[in-house]
Amino acid sequence: MRKNIKTVILFAVFGFFVISCKNDTKNTEKTTDEKIAKAQSDEDFRPNFHFTPEKNWMNDPNGMFYLDGTYHLYFQYYPDDNVWGPMHWGHATSKDMITWEEQEIALYPDEKGYIFSGSAVVDKNNTSGFGEDGKTPVVAMFTYHDPVGAENKEEDYQSQAIAYSLDEGMTWTKYKGNPVIPNPGIIDFRDPKVTWDDIHKQWLMALATREKTLFYTSRNLKEWKKVSEFGSGTGAHDGVWECPDFFPMRVEGTNETKWVLIQSLNPGGYNGGSGTQYFVGNFDGKTFTPEENMKTLQEKHKFWIDFGRDNYAGVTWSNIPEKDDRKLFMGWMSNWLYAEEVPTKTWRSAMTIARELKLVKKNDTYLVTSSPVEELKKYRSSDIKKDNLQVDWNRVLVDSSEIDLAKAEIKFKINNLKETTYNFRLSNSVGEEFIVSYNHSKKQFNVNRAHAGQTDFSDKFSDKDSTAPRISDSEDMEVVLIIDKTSIEMFFDNGTTVMTEIFFPNQPWTEFSLSSVNETFTVSGIEAYELKFK
Repeated sequence: MRKNIKTVILFAVFGFFVISCKNDTKNTEKTTDEKIAKAQSDEDFRPNFHFTPEKNWMNDPNGMFYLDGTYHLYFQYYPDDNVWGPMHWGHATSKDMITWEEQEIALYPDEKGYIFSGSAVVDKNNTSGFGEDGKTPVVAMFTYHDPVGAENKEEDYQSQAIAYSLDEGMTWTKYKGNPVIPNPGIIDFRDPKVTWDDIHKQWLMALATREKTLFYTSRNLKEWKKVSEFGSGTGAHDGVWECPDFFPMRVEGTNETKWVLIQSLNPGGYNGGSGTQYFVGNFDGKTFTPEENMKTLQEKHKFWIDFGRDNYAGVTWSNIPEKDDRKLFMGWMSNWLYAEEVPTKTWRSAMTIARELKLVKKNDTYLVTSSPVEELKKYRSSDIKKDNLQVDWNRVLVDSSEIDLAKAEIKFKINNLKETTYNFRLSNSVGEEFIVSYNHSKKQFNVNRAHAGQTDFSDKFSDKDSTAPRISDSEDMEVVLIIDKTSIEMFFDNGTTVMTEIFFPNQPWTEFSLSSVNETFTVSGIEAYELKFK
């Protein structure tokens, strides 16, 4: 959700693009630094198709729901600076989860506190009683964060509150009876995620509390009862649990239904800082019981929505039509290790591409997979298709004369994996490169962004490689890459291993190449698309 907060300190950040160059009257040749120096302006770093606010600070996605053909995305927002500050709910809408239109601020802080993360549901049956004149209420639930209480180190500085909308989420009225769940004396008591539990006919809420998830139920969204808690003794705990999500999912290819708990934490992610783990199990209307192999997970387990450094606090949209029935997910594409320091000045942060989550069962283990939503395909324009290419040491697969690598989708398969290391590389005209390596002997991915452009804004941004285990045991590896100006989202083996990483190259990427050490290999099913946006 945000950094652990003791007090709110608003500060300015200076010197994003400072370059020191020596004057040498004897040598008029430009240095390497001068040649490549900061050729990208602030707007050059703005993504082509990932959502960013027009200006200022953004973090967690909040209150996501679908209604009457429109997807709503709310988000943690500070409208007065490009670093974290008193939280509001910003708002954006889309018809397809790809092209977004920013709206007016939805919720403002008040005397009860800042508006921290939460969720929103469409109350079709007007269980809340907020509906008027036949208008269906949308009800948002959020955390009030009292900065004075936090400063005074009180335990009860966070509580849960609701607001409702009668115009499909465009304007909101805060409930006069707030808070609907006062703080029972728990530090870090936040981020309510509400869903309609159609199996047990009740409103269900998951709430994060430092190292546990609490479950509450309600009949009317106003009166809530705690029914259980989960988290002791399993999963990653080297940080504060935040931004949960909880919902049933059908196992692909079966009639079996399981419940999935998505649970972010910061720090303590798989690669340090922010990360999002998940658990699969059963829910009886009160208690969540994880699968046997998830009851005592170690810190560095293999059940993560995304192993990369830059996908945090993600949750799913509510009220997706039954005929669609997808679980649609979006996360914040940054990490609290460096989120306030990345080299953009006008705005800070972007969201991931919208993704479809699926639940699969492999070797008696339940896995949550993810892939880009189908809606992205309609933006495909220029396309390159190749098949059965032989790679002998190194080969350029796609270059910028074929498609724009700042708005691209690339798909391919490596056949008959050998006991060697495979490298995928983005590179540009000034020698910068972003490298993904896969060691088949170790079944491990490594991501190196130390030479992928600007990194000196933070000593945490490229201090070490990101890693991820390969979950699939197939001898062929399928790869899907979604590339924007300053990000790459990597989906391996139908989304069983996923990594999201941001970067800030000084010049656009010009080549995507594959290589291997002392091995020749075959790449098949190559498809590369330039994504076209108005």
